[in-house]
Amino acid sequence: MHASTPDDCPQAATLALSKDLIARASVTPEDIGCQDVLAARLGSVGFDCEFMYFGDAAQQGQHAEVKNLWARRGTGNPVICFAGHTDVVPTGNEANWTYPPFEPTIADGYLWGRGAADMKTGIAAFSVAAERFVQRHPEHNGSIALLITSDEEGPSVNGTVKVVETLEARAEKITYCLVGEPSSTDTLGDVIKNGRRGSLGAVLTVTGKQGHVAYPHLALNPIHALLPALAELTAATWDNGNDYFPATSLQVSNINGGTGATNVIPETVEVVFNFRFSTETTADALKEKTHAIFDKHFADSDASYAIEWKLSGEPFLTPEGKLVSACQQSIKSVTGTETKLSTSGGTSDGRFIAPTGAQVVELGVRNATIHQVDEKIEVDDLGRLAQIYEGILERLLLD
Repeated sequence: MHASTPDDCPQAATLALSKDLIARASVTPEDIGCQDVLAARLGSVGFDCEFMYFGDAAQQGQHAEVKNLWARRGTGNPVICFAGHTDVVPTGNEANWTYPPFEPTIADGYLWGRGAADMKTGIAAFSVAAERFVQRHPEHNGSIALLITSDEEGPSVNGTVKVVETLEARAEKITYCLVGEPSSTDTLGDVIKNGRRGSLGAVLTVTGKQGHVAYPHLALNPIHALLPALAELTAATWDNGNDYFPATSLQVSNINGGTGATNVIPETVEVVFNFRFSTETTADALKEKTHAIFDKHFADSDASYAIEWKLSGEPFLTPEGKLVSACQQSIKSVTGTETKLSTSGGTSDGRFIAPTGAQVVELGVRNATIHQVDEKIEVDDLGRLAQIYEGILERLLLD
């Protein structure tokens, strides 16, 4: 593998690297050599590359299953970091794919394969952009960095969050972060994510007393006890959102109760629900209001409830400023597109980087086929995305 030269076409270089990465079956939390490929390329143009391993095995001095790469060129500020993940979601039944998911295929104007959209092409594009930029501007201001993990599609406990903790501990701060997640909707660059909602999950267990359905006075049905409280919970208004975020929403994703028999009142019922919340509220406020609803309904009941909470990420927002402007201008110069700002969608690893004070934006290819069978992306978008990333570097490091 060799680095591109400034005269090379970014399309050809980005496509070649994308195919190399997609061919590696790096189902989370595996990396299958993807980060080694990136480190070799980046090292050849002056990046200092550091692998970080986190997990149980790391406590015994061995390489853990989660591999992370921190590559940096330069020592000054600002630090512009491209962030991404080499792990991909499982393929499902490979027989349902038009082309084998780990055999990158070009057909009908698309690059097909698992990770084509989410997000190996994004990694390829910003790697090529970084190579080209430093070859053109070897004495650039500030620093360029890449933070790559293999633990984004899984539990996300030994990936970016641990790398950021390590960087913070040694006072290594990221100024601007561009996450290469697939943000575009209809055309390349039409949407960039300048924030994300927070995610607060809950597992609610209501406990009653098991018994025979024909003798309800000898039992206590937890499902019946649950329903009035659940109705109030799902009808509640949590906030009204703001100019950047929609109103906080609650969705119930699972309800499990019963023994499987039709004549048995169960002892417990379990409800799994999730808040996606805006900057208008907090995780603690959502918990407090939820408990107030259940306390009211269970105050005079012999049934009881318990809730296990999991905060996956706080909401974050990068308002319009230097990073957002650089993205908008670069997209406009390459594609002619007027970019819209959005905070929609799920969570990303940006949630671990934003709390450090970094400005964070997500910009990548179209997201129409992410996590689907026959994941694919327009071939012509690859070189253009690399050009957009390179233009962002120029606007942030050459001004």
